[in-house]
Amino acid sequence: MQQNPSIRLSELSAKVRSVLDGTFRYLTFWVIADVTNHQYKEQKNYHGFELVEKDPNSDGMLAKFVSKAWGKGAVQIQHFELITGQRFTNNIQVLAQVSVVYHPLYGLSLDLLDLDTHYTVGRIFEQRALTLEKLVAENDFIQKIGDNYLTRNKQLKLTAVIQSIAIISSLTSAGMEDFKHCLHSNPQGYKFEVDEYLTVVQGESNAHQLVDRLIAVYKSGKLYDAVIMIRGGGAQTDFLIFDNYKLSQAVAKFPIPVITGIGHQKNETITDLMAHTATKTPTQAAEFIIAHNRRFEDSLIHLQQKILIRSQQLLASQNQGLSALNAILVNKTRTLLKDQDYYLIALRQDLKENTLRQFHGYENRVQLISGDIREKARFLMGHREGALKNITQEIKTWTEVYLKTRKTALNNHQSIIRIMSPANILKKGFAIVKVNQKIICSADDIPVGSTISILLGAAEIAATVQQKTPYNGKEFDI
Repeated sequence: MQQNPSIRLSELSAKVRSVLDGTFRYLTFWVIADVTNHQYKEQKNYHGFELVEKDPNSDGMLAKFVSKAWGKGAVQIQHFELITGQRFTNNIQVLAQVSVVYHPLYGLSLDLLDLDTHYTVGRIFEQRALTLEKLVAENDFIQKIGDNYLTRNKQLKLTAVIQSIAIISSLTSAGMEDFKHCLHSNPQGYKFEVDEYLTVVQGESNAHQLVDRLIAVYKSGKLYDAVIMIRGGGAQTDFLIFDNYKLSQAVAKFPIPVITGIGHQKNETITDLMAHTATKTPTQAAEFIIAHNRRFEDSLIHLQQKILIRSQQLLASQNQGLSALNAILVNKTRTLLKDQDYYLIALRQDLKENTLRQFHGYENRVQLISGDIREKARFLMGHREGALKNITQEIKTWTEVYLKTRKTALNNHQSIIRIMSPANILKKGFAIVKVNQKIICSADDIPVGSTISILLGAAEIAATVQQKTPYNGKEFDI
């Protein structure tokens, strides 16, 4: 059999390499492509990946090249990650400078020489701006006012005390652990009920899982005071999930206040802009809740102080009124008894004078009717004495009843005073500040550097004043 003309494979490879080198050896190209199948070998500082162009109207690919970056290319990737805050990884679009290379063993590929950081940063902000415009245009519960966004969620009023909380975060999130530690170890000793709704919190394609978790919170039927959305720190691309349209829309109209604690320090995500309250880190989210509850407690303490002061004023006023009423009662009783005594004396004197006149004018008749006069005089004296006794008894009875009533009222005020006494107040966690054994009511009397005594329920503590900060107290006025 006649053998067909042939060449070795290496010879063919050399011919291909010669043609490609002759065409592309000194050329570089800036190409826009998506990164896929990325792998990084840290020991060699070598990146292996594919650059692909996807059909914008379908899931198909229009072109694909095996690519690599090492040496200068690897250094440019490090610079890219530092400038953009985004890891060089799968599913990102880049503007890359590449050269075409051919190797007899590894075939045709592209070497990455440089990356345009401005293109990647611009793509992120362009997509963010388009999403925000779409949210405002398509949803009547989202309004843009100046540089800010007013949403239905932002207009919800936080409960006076936040206690029942739903957390949406990842099971492995260190940020959630930081949040829970800060929340449960608060120095005020506040107690919280926390339910965890765990999900994936990175990868833009996983945004629907966050939306599902919000729906699960709503369908739970529990009366949560707030929903906390938490994620720890990471690269810029790790936060793209929180720029998702559906997630931002769901947060904007959610009927429970949403507090974000997404661990980014540079930029706000769109979810932050739609939420009721945005904080920079999970720890700051916990501190916000604790501070919110502390403001409510401070308002109660201020109210208690006002009630105590007004009670003391009322008690003092009632004591003054009682003393004045007692003095009036005693004076009127004495005056009445004195008037009755004068009346009896005058009556006796009149009776005596009349009797003498009758005796001188009608001596005989007096002798005849002297017995009748004695009886009448005795009867009249008895009647007057009886009336005086009745009046005296009524005064005594009325005085005793009135004094007993006022004594009962006084006892009630004394009970209130005992309840509000410094000893009882100290047992509830308050303190008395003394300087040189004198109780101080104003911070103006305490100079910085002075030694003060702080009297608690069971101990007296000596301390040195290092700093004084003005405080107006207006936020707790009733």
